[in-house]
Amino acid sequence: MPASPEDLFAYLDSSGIAHSTVWHEAMFTVAQSGALKEHMPGAHTKNLFLKDAEGTLVLIAAEAHNQLKLNQLHKLIGTKRLSFGPAELMSEVLGVAPGSVTAFALMNDTRRRVRFLVDAALAAAETVNFHPLVNTGTTAISQAGFRRFVEATQHRFEVVDFSGL
Repeated sequence: MPASPEDLFAYLDSSGIAHSTVWHEAMFTVAQSGALKEHMPGAHTKNLFLKDAEGTLVLIAAEAHNQLKLNQLHKLIGTKRLSFGPAELMSEVLGVAPGSVTAFALMNDTRRRVRFLVDAALAAAETVNFHPLVNTGTTAISQAGFRRFVEATQHRFEVVDFSGL
């Protein structure tokens, strides 16, 4: 069974990762979160669950305003052409629904099927903000905490500079 926000918070607590969460109405796009960003410091994110023609699964955590060109992305990261992963596969692998994709979902990918990529701009931010497995909240953690979290899930923290796309 996929982790809940409460499971995530317990996981962060047990890993010694400080976090704070603001609860809000469901947000599905970067544009919808504009007002929240004014009151919540740190880098805000957009997260994409992608799949290539050979079945490679990729989760990208990028700074919210970074423009990612899907038709060019595969060349940069060495995959076949990428498209959005189906909702059923996202639920199966990451345990989240569309609109709630988040780096925190890596804790549900216990078989490590997903290649995790982090935008260089996001990797440089002191504080990062992600949905806590649902899109009705935003959870802030430090960059060091983010890296510890990813390491604890046994995924690589692979930094990619998407600014050239």
